[in-house]
Amino acid sequence: MKQRVTTAVIALIIFIPVIVYGGWLIDIAGIALGLVAVNEVLMMKKLLLVSPEAIIADIGVFSLIAPLSWFGWLPPQIDRVFIFFLCVLALLIRTVISRNRFSFNDAGAVTLAMMYIGFGFNYFIAARSVGLSMLLYILFVIWSTDSGAYMIGKRLGKHKLAPHISPNKTWEGSIGGTVVATIIGTIFLSFYPTQYNFFLMILLTLIFSVTGQFGDLVESALKRYFSVKDSGNILPGHGGILDRFDSMLLVLPLVHLFGLI
Repeated sequence: MKQRVTTAVIALIIFIPVIVYGGWLIDIAGIALGLVAVNEVLMMKKLLLVSPEAIIADIGVFSLIAPLSWFGWLPPQIDRVFIFFLCVLALLIRTVISRNRFSFNDAGAVTLAMMYIGFGFNYFIAARSVGLSMLLYILFVIWSTDSGAYMIGKRLGKHKLAPHISPNKTWEGSIGGTVVATIIGTIFLSFYPTQYNFFLMILLTLIFSVTGQFGDLVESALKRYFSVKDSGNILPGHGGILDRFDSMLLVLPLVHLFGLI
């Protein structure tokens, strides 16, 4: 527990100034987090981080996260999506060159990881570009969902939510986490309103909270599939970057879908 608290304090000391400052600093942070996250998936798949497929994955994730202005020197027909597509083609070619030691299934898994992580951290940067209050709103909803689900589940949890994927999660904790997040979100929105109707935002807060829990379960399913406890060990006591940002990676695309970022 002491290690977990120490890591959390150090991470917040680094993270808070980054999101407050924004600008190029949040761009670099988003790219760095995305690269670490995709390499965690590669390690779970037992792929070497210096292998051609790992380098291709890094380029693909970078192309999806980096600001558009970084690609301004390229011809107009080559945008970030086309660079990502070239990376997918490169992975397919890699299956031939490797004589299927790196298989089509491997290429599919790496492609899915690039999209899942790349778009997620792209919207992380986009949320901060809208404003600090927008990013904080999203983070507060996610964090309060996690904390509420843990505390209420520990006290009242009896009915398992997804025992084959995450044995410790309960329906009581899940519902409690969403209630806590909706309360916290409502308080936050009363001070920092958005362009949407206040009551609509309360409904969206509930949806984001539930989606965040699905994000947590998706990553739990991934770890269960690869038979690992954590996605990585870069954060002692907390696991890897995917372990900390799994909820956000599903919530942020939905926030974009609703036109908030």
